[in-house]
Amino acid sequence: QVQLVESGGGLVQPGGSLRLSCAASGSDFSINAMDWYRQAPGKQRELVASITRGGNTNYADSMKGRFTISRDNTKNTAYLQMNCLKPEDTAVYYCHADGKDGRLGWKDFGSWGQGTQVTVSA
Repeated sequence: QVQLVESGGGLVQPGGSLRLSCAASGSDFSINAMDWYRQAPGKQRELVASITRGGNTNYADSMKGRFTISRDNTKNTAYLQMNCLKPEDTAVYYCHADGKDGRLGWKDFGSWGQGTQVTVSA
């Protein structure tokens, strides 16, 4: 199974920045899209940004201009640079990836990370 591990969350003041990382591990896999989602208390999980293997990106409207998603295919790692953070950005941020798993006969897989807490507060 392809495992995802997020890091980089924490407490930051409004207007501050954080950079999240999501590293995929395992063997014999190929990742297509990598995404960041977030879930605030009492709210549904929502898409923050996504990036394809080729580097095409997509952002939720409220994150455009403030967040930047990127990836390093050689490290099977995705990043989320978050600038101008607001209190309403407070949430658990989850990484998601899909692709092909060679240990399962190159069948499709989808994996989630355990999440990393981001708190924006003065």
